[in-house]
Amino acid sequence: MSPFLAFSRAVDAVNERFGRVADWLVLAACAVSAGNAFVRYGVSWSSNALLEAQWYLFAGMVMLGASYTLFRNEHVRVDLLYGWVGPRTRLWIDILGLLVFLLPAMALLAWMTWPFFLDSFLRGETSSDAGGLIRWPVKLMMPLGFFLVLAQGVSELIKRIAVLRGIDPGGVQVFTEYTRPEQ
Repeated sequence: MSPFLAFSRAVDAVNERFGRVADWLVLAACAVSAGNAFVRYGVSWSSNALLEAQWYLFAGMVMLGASYTLFRNEHVRVDLLYGWVGPRTRLWIDILGLLVFLLPAMALLAWMTWPFFLDSFLRGETSSDAGGLIRWPVKLMMPLGFFLVLAQGVSELIKRIAVLRGIDPGGVQVFTEYTRPEQ
């Protein structure tokens, strides 16, 4: 189990770094949005590149931040049974959810979006709008983001199996406590 836990720690570290990048993309998106509003209404000038940069940054936030959200156990889950069962049953629910839903879906999405990005990259696709940006960087966010969630899902699976087997994951965080969301 030791090599698997080492892999899990490495995936966690990579996704934590991508999560920090996603955090900075929030600030960048706010700055671009505010700058765009200022130049549009303050000096009556507009740019398609600024508008596209906003949604490029948003795509980066979502696609790079999703794996970090899974790592932090802050993703959305169906709470109907999860809050009523004990920690060991929660681990089994997580394992089944990872194996049946998350891992197959992320593998399929990563595989399906790779040609979408590759075609854009090889053609040197640019925006059809005047002054728009090149498109492949934002299209790269899709397979990259899905692959990062897939890797984090494997990491979470490894950690939960280790805890079920009575092995201390050693320095990696496994969430077995449940806190009901406040609404």
